[in-house]
Amino acid sequence: MTDLTRLTAVDALAGMRRGAFSALDLTRACLARIAARDGELQAWLCLNPQAEAQAATIRADDPRPLAGLPVGIKDVFDTAGMPTTYNSPLFDGYQPARDAAAVALLRAAGAIVIGKTDTTEFAAAGRNAATGNPANLRHTPGGSSAGSAAAVADFHVPLALSTQTGGSTIRPASYCGVTAMKPSFGLISTEGMKRYAPSFDTVGFHARDVDDLALVSRVFDLPTAPASGHVRIGICRTPYADQLTTPMIALMDALSDRHPDWIVFDLPPAFQEIDDLHRAVMFAEGAAAFLPLLRTNGDDLHTDFQARIASRTPATMRDAFTARDRLARLAGELENLMKSAGIDALIAPAAPGTAPLGRTPGDPVFNSLWTALQVPCIALPAGHHDGLPIGLQVVGPRASDGLLLQVAGKIAPLLALKEMSLDTV
Repeated sequence: MTDLTRLTAVDALAGMRRGAFSALDLTRACLARIAARDGELQAWLCLNPQAEAQAATIRADDPRPLAGLPVGIKDVFDTAGMPTTYNSPLFDGYQPARDAAAVALLRAAGAIVIGKTDTTEFAAAGRNAATGNPANLRHTPGGSSAGSAAAVADFHVPLALSTQTGGSTIRPASYCGVTAMKPSFGLISTEGMKRYAPSFDTVGFHARDVDDLALVSRVFDLPTAPASGHVRIGICRTPYADQLTTPMIALMDALSDRHPDWIVFDLPPAFQEIDDLHRAVMFAEGAAAFLPLLRTNGDDLHTDFQARIASRTPATMRDAFTARDRLARLAGELENLMKSAGIDALIAPAAPGTAPLGRTPGDPVFNSLWTALQVPCIALPAGHHDGLPIGLQVVGPRASDGLLLQVAGKIAPLLALKEMSLDTV
């Protein structure tokens, strides 16, 4: 019999609709997988005690786009009927009255919320998620959406909700070997989600393949695009190429060798400053976001957040305004450069390399520049080194989410995992 936990979201929906199995069968299979694996993996902070009962109400002819699909929710989104702790002791046992907007949309589409996935504290700093990497539990799955990426990679659920302020959706996808999407900024409501830096906070999601990402994108009403013919791809190592590890360098070299029609796309030197600009805005906004917790909880707030608040000065607040202005200009410049070169999308490293040892989130430098520019990104598995996944990301202009999904769908088959093995590096 088919292992239901290995199905993509699209295939699982098709199976339920033709009556091959029920939503309850699928939910029970996911819960059994969690029971068997999560003692070691630790992707989940809590499970939904009503999941089976909710799945039992789903009929095969339910027309909703996600009817009966189990999903994981990163524990920075409010959920009615389940605690929302933000992985912080300050919110132990906190129970919101309503779902966050993104969760409400998933439920309205018929999804079954299986539970809440582990996260870096407040999706920002402080406590790391306890989650391990399914490929090797000694390594991090990335942060802050650690539990979401690991839960999809380890076949607990076919879909999981995540967020990205720096690199928290795309980097964990790369480390865990799954697909993910960080849409264009502002296209999915962050209402009911713990905000860190409102200029960057973006709702994202992890899945098994690009078709699954497209399925979820329709639920969130992301921009669509007419079917495209030939697309031009630019290979962009970013201004931070000196921070790439040997396996990622080999992967980028292999792309150039295997796809000579893909154009090398180098960003001008001015783009080097984006990481600093991103941090200027993020730390200023983060200090404002966590100031109320400091005033009401004092020393109980993690020292990471206390330090960020302490660094808040009139000068750093002013720097954030200057940085936002500069980022807006650079975002326009990026799109003009791509248009001038006739490039539809860029392919770039999703992380410096494979997942490091431990539980730290990992370096977001290859993600934060795109987050700061507010463009959509799609993570694609692209190979492995020493048994650990390694991934790339496809990047497009703002609001090109539909076209980017089409481009990612064409690129994904070219990045066959076995063919791109880097174990000889």
